[in-house]
Amino acid sequence: MVKLFPQGGYLINNELHLADNMNFETLVPSLTPEQLSPSIAKKGTMSYNILNSHNTSDNMNNLEIKFDAMASHDITYVGIIQTARAAGLKTFPLPYVLTNCHNSLCAVGGTINEDDHVFGLSAAKKYGGLYVPAHQAVIHSYMREAFAGCNKMILGSDSHTRYGALGTMAIGEGGPELVKQLLNKTYDITYPNIIGIYLEESPSLGVGPQDVALSLIGEVFKSGFVKNSILEFFGPGIEGLSIDYRFGIDVMTTETTCLSSIWITDDKVKEYLALHGRLDEYTKITPDIVAYYDKVITIDLSAIKPMIALPFHPSNTFTIDELLENPIEILESVEENARKSFGKNIDFHITDKVRDGQIYVDQGIIAGCSGGTYENINISAKMIDGADCGHDDFGLSVYPGSQPIFHALTKDGSISTLMEAGATIKTAFCGPCFGAGDTPSNNAFSIRHTTRNFPNREGSKPGEGQISSVALMDARSITATAINKGRLTPADAVLEKEISVTAYTYNPKIYEKRVYNGYQNPKTDINLKYGPNIKDWPEMISMTNNLVVEVVCTIWDDITTTDELIPSGETSSYRSNPLRLAEFALSRKDPNYVPTAKENHLLEKERLAIIAGNKSITDITLKLKTMLEATGKSLNNALHTTSIGSIIYANKPGDGSAREQAASVQKVLGGWGNIATDYATKRYRSNLVNWGLLPLITQDTALDIKIGDILVLNDILSLMNSKAESINVSLIRDGNTRQIELLLPNLSVKERDVLKAGCLMNFYKTIKT
Repeated sequence: MVKLFPQGGYLINNELHLADNMNFETLVPSLTPEQLSPSIAKKGTMSYNILNSHNTSDNMNNLEIKFDAMASHDITYVGIIQTARAAGLKTFPLPYVLTNCHNSLCAVGGTINEDDHVFGLSAAKKYGGLYVPAHQAVIHSYMREAFAGCNKMILGSDSHTRYGALGTMAIGEGGPELVKQLLNKTYDITYPNIIGIYLEESPSLGVGPQDVALSLIGEVFKSGFVKNSILEFFGPGIEGLSIDYRFGIDVMTTETTCLSSIWITDDKVKEYLALHGRLDEYTKITPDIVAYYDKVITIDLSAIKPMIALPFHPSNTFTIDELLENPIEILESVEENARKSFGKNIDFHITDKVRDGQIYVDQGIIAGCSGGTYENINISAKMIDGADCGHDDFGLSVYPGSQPIFHALTKDGSISTLMEAGATIKTAFCGPCFGAGDTPSNNAFSIRHTTRNFPNREGSKPGEGQISSVALMDARSITATAINKGRLTPADAVLEKEISVTAYTYNPKIYEKRVYNGYQNPKTDINLKYGPNIKDWPEMISMTNNLVVEVVCTIWDDITTTDELIPSGETSSYRSNPLRLAEFALSRKDPNYVPTAKENHLLEKERLAIIAGNKSITDITLKLKTMLEATGKSLNNALHTTSIGSIIYANKPGDGSAREQAASVQKVLGGWGNIATDYATKRYRSNLVNWGLLPLITQDTALDIKIGDILVLNDILSLMNSKAESINVSLIRDGNTRQIELLLPNLSVKERDVLKAGCLMNFYKTIKT
């Protein structure tokens, strides 16, 4: 059971006390009122101490962080390195790990995926980085095994960068934030809320880490209870959890929209680090005698039941028992939500999976940084030993998270057991998490111990009439379902006693013989190896004093994911080619977005051609002339001071992936901003700013805005310089003009400078340091 306490609380001598229920005089007479004041007691959190040790400013309210290491995978590292090169990169100033776990399959676009890998290895050699070849490890498995350690901070260009269970505060961000570190700049944030998570009791039979994580996500996501906060885990319940179990909870905290996480460390963490040859990375980390938390969450582990997150979000949670008791009504609600999101032209149905009162699924997958741990797969093998997962519609696939994990599972017999039961074993690959592996058939239903089940995250294409869906479950219940040949079954329905996990053995030779480590040994004379799909970023202009933009897309869903802004799956193969990737922008949400945005971008190119003297002003197109004159200035004045572009509206965009491309594709197509009632995550808002897109806010939750509306933002550059947060915008529709107010709240001076420059890359070109 998960309980939320917004009033906050204290941890005093390892005992939790809610702030509004404390009698300080009787509880802690030895402590002074000053020691118990929130401003002092917040310094007792683990988070404060780690942030303080990495903060390069003299102000803990405005942090300027430098990280100990970074990690990227093959969807993101090409763009990051290309951006850093354009801004003056010489060598990698910190350990930077380039993994190859997303575009591992060379099945799209011919050679382009492997071309990216060749580029990555050449970059690791040239700039002094580390390179993990394809199929060796998913990014987070490798970082746990080789880099995470106590009191560290790690930055990754993947949203599930979470190593809190090893005492590392890890943050997933868009690529430009990694570029800043590569250029010896800092990660700048205001001091976040710290939320205490108190774990007590022990998990019940059949309950795994995904069940705990989904229970937490289901309680906090919709309310934004932990948004952009750091979750700090402590309490007596941690002692009984294995390290792999902690990993499984920790990595899923991303789906709560928190910023990061940190856990107490103990002898189990010490043993894990010693096993991986890094005992010197261990330090015991606990809150101080007194620690204050802005909010508190308690989790009674014994009350958690086997869970399922139904399509199309990790927060759409039910206990499996609840679902089985009322399958038709609950699944009908999923169908209804799909119709609202996809439209009525998509023939999505899931209630047909109910037969004789039972639910039958088509596919089970255990994979990635959340599912592919040694413990999950070892338990799965012991559960399924002697059973038969069938040779009909249902299939089970298992992806160990790394080659060392695969080796250990082979050595202890788990792989053989799973194969004999009919499971298919595959190498380390993130494909099932983002739609590039095991894409189900049309209208199939897949259950997965992976991280996300967003729309089309499994690889289907609604624009081509395809739709399938994923539910998230723990490996234990997926295995129970496999034992029953696809009949949805919670693990506690088949287990009679706890399964003892075989001791894990780690073989360091696997990485020693395959991973390239060039840190602090850059070979600057080496040339980068470019495939034909790897292209430089197109030129992006700096902000003009006025902007005239057309609304080219409106999204009225409660939440918009980055997968809907730029699809994952096979699209990922084109992420080294900005112009080609941009063709996929919003393709599974609004197929008209790209051509409409392009039309406005052509107008901007026409404006620049006239200024450059390559086109006569007398030949100006009517639409460009009309949009320029909408500023109320003379045509010649507006021509030189007004940029033309596009903008999108979405209620709450940016949930999910850290991928910067959700923003960069808009910029490449001539975008100048987003309008939203709120932004789902800090990382998406940062991506907008870093790509020169205004993160506009409207306080009007019923804003009357439509595709085709023209917005005039006069004196926007002056607003940037004045630090004002409100701008009056002229909205033109059918020749009629009205005024709306838009906000640019909480923009730092640096963020304003980046926006004025047009993007982060431009900004660094203009400064000398």
